[in-house]
Amino acid sequence: MSSILKLASVAVIAAASAVGSAAAVVVLSPKPVELRAARAEAPFVAAFETPRDHAASHAILKSSDGHFWADGEVEGRTVRFLVDTGATAVALTPDDAQRLGIDPSQLHYGYKVVTAGGQIRAASVRLASITVAGARLDNVDALVIEKGLDTSLLGMTYLGRLSRFEATRGTLVLQP
Repeated sequence: MSSILKLASVAVIAAASAVGSAAAVVVLSPKPVELRAARAEAPFVAAFETPRDHAASHAILKSSDGHFWADGEVEGRTVRFLVDTGATAVALTPDDAQRLGIDPSQLHYGYKVVTAGGQIRAASVRLASITVAGARLDNVDALVIEKGLDTSLLGMTYLGRLSRFEATRGTLVLQP
């Protein structure tokens, strides 16, 4: 009986470790990225009333691959994001940063982050605005990942400033 408990304990620890490390971006710098509360503004796009609290919300449909993908507008340009609630910050690929007018070669990569692919360097930037499914936030902190990130991530420096977000089986609801 004791060996079964030990085996079950090891399995639980392994599962928790795998879930905790899967595709998350965790900042390991001495000064963590701060999540600041701010007022979100939402133009008239894909709004609907939620039955629970009757506040205007905006939805992203789940993709056939099981992920929530969002085309965001960042400083007037489109960026394709993978929504990642496990990512501490919005994380940009060097290519997306370049398209936004940020020169990755001129950045100071002073942060070390851990991704599913291992530890890599990142540079802190502030984006003037991000709009996803009509929910706009200004002055959003983000990281430009030096290498190894296939797609930009919509992380908690955006999601955490919304008044509410909720994933259902088929949609991700954003409430500014």
